[in-house]
Amino acid sequence: MTDITLIECDLEVDASGLNCPLPLLRLKKALMEVQSGDVIKIIATDPAAHLDIGVYVEQTGHQTLEFTRQSNVQVFFIKKK
Repeated sequence: MTDITLIECDLEVDASGLNCPLPLLRLKKALMEVQSGDVIKIIATDPAAHLDIGVYVEQTGHQTLEFTRQSNVQVFFIKKK
């Protein structure tokens, strides 16, 4: 497993406490703010966030560099295509 403290990101989005679809909407907004190749770190506590974000990233061609879950916190590192 990758040490997520070593992954560099260009933008961090804290969507903690937000329920579906807000974490995904925050990710979409962040993707519009960064350049191709940039990495977004998104933190979410919604139990379904990994489903929404995973499907969205796959369908849009972006890349999930890392995904971790510790108790109720999910952390994603998404590289913009």
